[in-house]
Amino acid sequence: MSLINKAFLTYAHRMLKGLDRTRKHPFEVQMKVFRALLKGGKDTAFGRDHGFSKISSVEDFRRQVPVRDYNELYPYIERLRTGEDYVLWNEKTRFFAKSSGTSSGKSKFIPITRTNLWGCHYGGMQRMLANYVQRYPDSGIYSGKSLTLGGSVEPDLSGKSFSGDLSAILLRNSPAPAELFRVPDKKTAMMHDFHEKVEIICREYSKTNVTSFAGVPSWNLIMLRRIMEYNKAGLLTDVWPNLELFMHGGISFEPYRAKFDAIIPPGSVRYFENYNASEGYFAFQDDPDDKSMLLTLDNGVFYEFATLKDLSEAQENRLPVPTRTVEEVEPGIPYAVIISTTAGLWRYLIGDVVTFTSLAPHKLVISGRTQLFINAFGEELMIGNANTALAAACKRHNATISDFTVAPIFIEGRLKGAHQWVIEFENAPEDTESFADTLDEELCACNSDYEAKRTHTMTMERLHLAVVPAGTFYRWMESRGKIGGQNKVPRLYSDRRYVDEILGI
Repeated sequence: MSLINKAFLTYAHRMLKGLDRTRKHPFEVQMKVFRALLKGGKDTAFGRDHGFSKISSVEDFRRQVPVRDYNELYPYIERLRTGEDYVLWNEKTRFFAKSSGTSSGKSKFIPITRTNLWGCHYGGMQRMLANYVQRYPDSGIYSGKSLTLGGSVEPDLSGKSFSGDLSAILLRNSPAPAELFRVPDKKTAMMHDFHEKVEIICREYSKTNVTSFAGVPSWNLIMLRRIMEYNKAGLLTDVWPNLELFMHGGISFEPYRAKFDAIIPPGSVRYFENYNASEGYFAFQDDPDDKSMLLTLDNGVFYEFATLKDLSEAQENRLPVPTRTVEEVEPGIPYAVIISTTAGLWRYLIGDVVTFTSLAPHKLVISGRTQLFINAFGEELMIGNANTALAAACKRHNATISDFTVAPIFIEGRLKGAHQWVIEFENAPEDTESFADTLDEELCACNSDYEAKRTHTMTMERLHLAVVPAGTFYRWMESRGKIGGQNKVPRLYSDRRYVDEILGI
């Protein structure tokens, strides 16, 4: 083990002990977080409005604080954005992570406090890296640099705060020692123009000893291919021979795995998934042989979970949402995630759906979105089903994709309903109709509701496949001003607004 790895593990000793505690005593750890959150929110406007001083248990908390989505919490966030202090948390809020709005067309402004920034966002990444170095003591990631693509920030409504991509907020506030191990420089990383940023990286960092990189797979793939083209390299490891780790998140990696294998020799780089969002850093893959992620329970986030049925019925009937703590969840059931955090997000419905694969310790996979799914005909197609089926179809037909999105084709008259898949292939299958048959079969195989609507009630016909030319999705994202950073193509949507726009490009 190198001296720098020994030094880092000594620094991270407390974090690693904390991870061990969360594995062995998850509920006790969460209750400690819960009590600290109540203390931090008691003297805020939100805390006074909801009687925090009278809350002494999780049951009290559930009774007095309703589950909220972003639109319902926004009146409090707007007060922060216009300059009022101590609205949601007992610290001044000077940064807002601007969400790409995966579940809606509008941006969301997520408050980031100092405690949240350091304890949750930075802390989550440090826990992941500590676990990695502990697992691979001979790792050379700290002998080189980590490449991180950032976004940009700009003054917010009050003029006293800033809003922008979470990546840019993290870069802007990163401590000086961290900058010794990261490229590009802050000025380049936070440039607004994605193309110019990539060109500077090509010119100035091709000869740097890059040992790891992090971010959303789609934008990183564009950058890495350009770096290879600039250096006339057949493989990325020809440019950076000591590359060993890609920390990815934001979207499923499976549709991109074959494309990364084409530029990075399989087995030469380790791929570890992170569950990080504008609202917090929640989980990370701690075992390369297990695709599920370890839930981080000591990071200033109190978690609650609601079954999709309970959530839907409560919202439909305007009733309180029944929730479960980490002590009450069960494996194999999709849950909507509800969080309370040191940024003042109280019982906030984040929009993600997770499924626990283990409770000792608590491990999960992201299985969908509460709004990023299609249920036009009772088929309940989640993004996890779509990714699994698409990866299987691509493997069978030796195809790779650049991007895709799905929307319903609604029943009209005697016509049955269906799903329309808009796919931009990188390597197209020889027979696209046969590919569509396979994709439909795989969807039936991994989703019993979809299968029932396709084969039993006969309310749906086989999916429709629309193949679009190379560059279509990029041009569409560019037309929306959503290039680079954490911006993502909406994969599943319950109406046709995105599909129709893309087909019109």
